[in-house]
Amino acid sequence: MSRVANNPVQLPRGVEVSLNGSDITVKGGKGTLQLRVVEGVRVSQDDNVLTVSYDSDALKAMAGTTRALVSNMVKGVSEGWEKKLILNGVGYRARATGKTVNLSVGLSHPVDYELPEGVSVETPTQTEVVVTGIDKQAVGEVAAKIRSFRPPEPYKGKGIRYADEYVRRKEAKKK
Repeated sequence: MSRVANNPVQLPRGVEVSLNGSDITVKGGKGTLQLRVVEGVRVSQDDNVLTVSYDSDALKAMAGTTRALVSNMVKGVSEGWEKKLILNGVGYRARATGKTVNLSVGLSHPVDYELPEGVSVETPTQTEVVVTGIDKQAVGEVAAKIRSFRPPEPYKGKGIRYADEYVRRKEAKKK
C-alpha cells in the first residue's frame, strides 16, 4: 500500500497557503491555484509544512491523491511546469504567435491550435515546442493535444514526440 499521504509538503520561500474549510489556495511568484478537498480528507499547516490526514481507511487513496495535487500546486506556483515537444519530419514546423500555435505537420492544411488560459508556448527553433504554465494538468493536456495532431509513427519516426520519449522503430515489411 502506498504511503504518499504520510509525506509532508515543504513550502518554499515566497509561497503562501490559505486553508478555508475544504478549499486550499496556493499563492506564489508565478500565480495562484485553488483546490477543493474531498470530505473526510484534511490538510493542516504548521509553519512551512503541509500535512494531509484522513478519517477512515476508505479515504487513504484520496488522501495520497490530495497530497500529490497540493505538492504539484506548490511546485507550479514557485517554479512552474514545462513539457518539451520535438517535431521530426521533412517540412514539419511550429510557430507560436500570441495565444495560438501554428503547426505544419504534413497535413493538407496548417493546424492552428488556440491555447487555453494559463498556458504559454514558446518555439526556440522551428522543430521544438516548449509548453509552460503553473498548472501541471493543463500543461500536460496542451502538450498531449499538440502531440495528437501527428503522433510519432514507428517506421520512419516522423511525427510530434515528447523530448524524453523513445519511439521504438520497426523494420519495414520484406518481399
